[in-house]
Amino acid sequence: MTDLATRRRSGPRWVRRGFVAPTVLVTVVLGLYPLIFIVGAAVTESSLGKPFQSVVGADQIVAAATDAGVIGSLVRGTLYALVVAAASTILGTAAALALWRSAFAGSAARIILLLPLALPPVVVGVLWRLIFTPNGGLLDTIRRMIAPGTEPLAILSDPVLAIVGIAVADIWEWTPLITILVFAALIGIDREVMEAASLDGAHGLRLLREIAVPAVAGTIAAAFVIRLVLAFKLFDLVDVMTKGGPGEATTVPAWLVWKAAIEQFDVGRGAAITLLLAVVVTLITLPPILIARRSHG
Repeated sequence: MTDLATRRRSGPRWVRRGFVAPTVLVTVVLGLYPLIFIVGAAVTESSLGKPFQSVVGADQIVAAATDAGVIGSLVRGTLYALVVAAASTILGTAAALALWRSAFAGSAARIILLLPLALPPVVVGVLWRLIFTPNGGLLDTIRRMIAPGTEPLAILSDPVLAIVGIAVADIWEWTPLITILVFAALIGIDREVMEAASLDGAHGLRLLREIAVPAVAGTIAAAFVIRLVLAFKLFDLVDVMTKGGPGEATTVPAWLVWKAAIEQFDVGRGAAITLLLAVVVTLITLPPILIARRSHG
């Protein structure tokens, strides 16, 4: 009887493992192979057409870690990601709360707010580049209406404002993702809890502040982590809007990796920068991940 009971218990366990195995295998293959390739390219002399030519050890990683341009790019990319992720999370949460309060008033506003997410990043870059065009762009047209005779504002050509222009386009594109995630969590709140809070005198902003936001705090934290990772991956908007310029004002890590590996054919240097970026992303995203897990717990 004991052996029979043991077989009955182990049977479903192996069935569950069998269902999960393909997913685990795909995840390992898709995640492990690129990591092995990147590490291998970083410690060898690798060009675009001839990878893994000769072992150079950690020389390329040390060279990248001590390069002023790489360090500047990592610092710039980190600050950019933190600011953009915070702005997107705040705006997306506010939009989700507004949609949630008017959830039964129609879907037109929700459709309009989610349109940027449906556009390819390249299209978003072209759109905002046209908006920021110094002569004839939307901002320039508004400037001529409000202050005729003033100098055109060349945002994407300014060393300070260029990264701000990209950030605006990036926030506009990805804030709807935060809105979707937070809105989905909001509509999952037990209506009995909301009704009980209303009977206790919680209305308006107090209801949002004391009931709704704490109930979805874990989702907001998780959405911030997702947005942070997406901001670190910034490439399309930089490529379309500024090409990393003016100078190095908008040179972010992903753009630098592309420039080294594809434009300069130095895959080893690109892989070394990628490893440094992976370390930075891990260190920056670890605290909010822990906060998100604690909030969900």
